[in-house]
Order: sequence, then C-alpha cells, then structure tokens
Amino acid sequence: MKIAVASQNKTNITSHTGRCKNFWIYEVNSKEILSKELLQLSKEETFLNTVPHIPQALNNIQVLISGGIGCGLMNRLEDQGIEGIVTSEREPDLAVITYLENSLVKKLSQTCDRQRRHNSKSDKPNGMASLRRQDLYGHGYHLPTIDLGRTV
Repeated sequence: MKIAVASQNKTNITSHTGRCKNFWIYEVNSKEILSKELLQLSKEETFLNTVPHIPQALNNIQVLISGGIGCGLMNRLEDQGIEGIVTSEREPDLAVITYLENSLVKKLSQTCDRQRRHNSKSDKPNGMASLRRQDLYGHGYHLPTIDLGRTV
C-alpha cells in the first residue's frame, strides 16, 4: 500500500494540500514502513492546478495524510478511491506509523455535502437570508447579508 503525506517544507505535515508540491510517499505493509521517498511536483502538477483530476504522480496512492483538505479535494480523493485524512500530527513518519497502528488522531473536518453545490438560503427572520456559495475548488464561503429596510 502507498501512503502520501503532504509536506511542503519536507519536514512537517502541510495544512494546505492544494498548493503543496512536496509529498513523502511511503510504501507500507499492514505493520511497518518498507520505504520512503520524496515526490516533488511542479506548480502545474499540484492539486490546485489539476482540477478536477488527481496529479498523475499521485494516482497510485491509497491514502493521503495532511493537515488540511478542503471539500472539493476530499470529494476528488473519494472519487478515486483514496482515503483523505486530516490530522494535527506534524511529523510525517509518526503520522504514518500511528495510522498503521490505527491510532492516528484525526481532526474533525468540515462536512462535505455533494448535493449542496448551489446557493442555499437559510430561514432567518425578517427575510434576512445568508447566501452560501462554493468556489471552483469546493471551498465554502458566506456572502454578507445587508438589510436596507432596517435602522439600527
């Protein structure tokens, strides 16, 4: 099995996987690390620049460990059968070892709802609605609400 760990500075686990160009690739069995090598991508090969695909060099991994993965990327990984894991662990080797031991502490990540890729309105009093949108990469953001009919 192959596990990729996002590590932009080649020392710590990176929290912005989409822009990451450096990944430690681990070949593992169910109990131990068999080998480790550094994969360096060009800017054009990053997740951010290969939307909607997975970078070619990472097609053969089964797990991706990172400090942060957005909904768009998490959905792309899932579509390729790759397990995306977000963790607070900073040390790549330790993250892989604890993953193999089934004790890697995973961060609670945002819920990625594939059905809500369009604007949605919430039920707020006085007709005030908060619009939620997602950009091209699946990152959600809220548009400010302005109610011109009310004085404060």
